[in-house]
Amino acid sequence: DETEALLLSCMDFRFIDKTERYMAGRGLRDKYDHLILAGASLGALTEKYPAWNQTFWEHLDIAIQLHRIRKVLVMDHRDCGVYKVFLGEHFAQAPAKEKMAHTSKLKQLGKLIKEKYPRLEVELLLMSLDGKAEVIS
Repeated sequence: DETEALLLSCMDFRFIDKTERYMAGRGLRDKYDHLILAGASLGALTEKYPAWNQTFWEHLDIAIQLHRIRKVLVMDHRDCGVYKVFLGEHFAQAPAKEKMAHTSKLKQLGKLIKEKYPRLEVELLLMSLDGKAEVIS
């Protein structure tokens, strides 16, 4: 079996339906594997919980083996509690600084994915509270 992509997103209940709608709007309904880690990119990178890093890479390996995915989408979101807890700063009060923090982690994870799997396409996204996702490049 093949599918289009693996999506890594956050566990935040406020974004579950919005994420589903976003993916469906892209024509990806039932065409992606979904991995959820608190903090999304930060969860996959944090030294606080090394098992989360391992979980991300093992799931990515399985998605490649079982479903021959061609793309990884990493979707962070604004007002993320994990960013606040892990990085010790409530970024939502400063949207530009918040975007910089997410951009930094998203790009770091994207680079690691490309190094390990050069053939995979990687897309980095930041979703706002209204469900709109902006591409981070």
